Amino acid sequence: METVDSRLSVSATLEALNALLREQAGDGARGSVWFKESSARNLRGRDFLAPQAALRAMFADGQVPNGIIDRVCSLKCPGVPPIQSCQKDPAGLTVQLNRPAVFEQILKGIHMYVKSPQIAHGQSILLNCVPLHGHKGLNSLILSQLRAILVTDHLMGMLQAQGVDVHLVPALADEEIHQFLRQLQVEWPSVLGTARKPEDVLAMKEALRQCPYATFAQTDQDGVVCKLHLKGFLQKQQQEGLEGYDPNIDVFFAVALLQAAEPGRRCSVVHVVSNEEAFQQQKVDLLWRLVAPQALAAPQVSNDSLVGGCVQICPFCFYLPRLLKSDFLPADDTWSETVSVLTSAAIRFEMLSTACQNQDTSISTKGTKSGAFVMYNCARLATLFETWQRAAEQGLYPAFPLPSELNYSSLREEGEWLLLFNSILPFQEVLRQGIQLPFSSGGLRVTASTEAICKFLIQLSMDFSSYYNRVHILGEPRPHLFDQMFARLQLMRAVQEVLRSALATLHLPPLSQI
Repeated sequence: METVDSRLSVSATLEALNALLREQAGDGARGSVWFKESSARNLRGRDFLAPQAALRAMFADGQVPNGIIDRVCSLKCPGVPPIQSCQKDPAGLTVQLNRPAVFEQILKGIHMYVKSPQIAHGQSILLNCVPLHGHKGLNSLILSQLRAILVTDHLMGMLQAQGVDVHLVPALADEEIHQFLRQLQVEWPSVLGTARKPEDVLAMKEALRQCPYATFAQTDQDGVVCKLHLKGFLQKQQQEGLEGYDPNIDVFFAVALLQAAEPGRRCSVVHVVSNEEAFQQQKVDLLWRLVAPQALAAPQVSNDSLVGGCVQICPFCFYLPRLLKSDFLPADDTWSETVSVLTSAAIRFEMLSTACQNQDTSISTKGTKSGAFVMYNCARLATLFETWQRAAEQGLYPAFPLPSELNYSSLREEGEWLLLFNSILPFQEVLRQGIQLPFSSGGLRVTASTEAICKFLIQLSMDFSSYYNRVHILGEPRPHLFDQMFARLQLMRAVQEVLRSALATLHLPPLSQI
């Protein structure tokens, strides 16, 4: 029986290959030399490469010691796929895997490669979508706020995939904006049942009165208005290892509207902000650090900021709220749901395909096309298996064999290896790349790549579409063709499961038809 420890891994393979070369180089050699190939052209002859330039830096004149090739070929470590060959050529040191064996090991245990391991089970994180504080309804919703909502929603999906208990704030009261978000497949918490308890407000007021960095100004029934002298507090925090704050932070007039996490739970707080709000949010973050230890029921609260970045503007987005509120959409429930999912996919890919740190605000429609393209290929896969099922029920094909009985050596197409090696094998590492856990305790910003899943899905869809257009998967019902057909269907099943798992982090349901 296969276990998590037996799961093949790109990172484990690179680590083992690099360790072997560093051991041979000696004298404290460090750094990474090997990298995974990804282009179709290079994958025709190799899967991993240690470039000649890197070998020259590690060994005199790039002369790899005798015996290193044999050691690579016989490398057997947890997570390392079986190696077919290792050669020295003008490009450097190359490795090609035993591809039939890799196909077999992965496609026999698909479930281990399509779901993210629950590495953070029991951890609780509160995602604070900063631009939504003080919102004024759907008509005032701007694109930067919509991006912040989608970034936060996607972070929630990625964190939940890793076993994290996620809470979203602030809660929203406007039913119209809730309806709009539901049409974008976003379920945001409402104010109902989340109102602040009076004792929490009193506790925060008392904490601020006793704070040496705060001057009490006035109060009202909703919070505490005070003058905070943050420079002294910031200097103290920096002495304790907290980094990344703007040195110009000083006086801050604030209303304390902090929302506590679930009592008794260890919780981290991530503030999702746009670039233009980052400086102001640093002040709010320091307010949390001042008040939370004394006032909140959950004492172990750490705060991290996530800069949400600018959004690429899609002209269609300007008309979206009006379109979704109109009677333009057809009344048929199935078609309306399809249009809603396609619209949500188009907007999410448009807004999330750009890295959070990217300042590009130019007009782009690539994301819109990409979202629809991904959903289209998801529907093509569903249609493929529906066609197979109908044919099998008619007796045209025999029952699907067990995964252990399939002939994986029949998978010889270039596109088949591209799908397995670039998408199925590294998928779990792509999920973890989205947001790194655990968070760093010393820095201000969280490492998050909200564009990773979108780019992964686009590339997977391109590779699948190219393969699907070229290769006839459901062959004629002849016994000598069944081995290859079943192996290809098992590969397509893995691709489908990866697509569904990735779309789940975007809260997009897979479409069965378009």
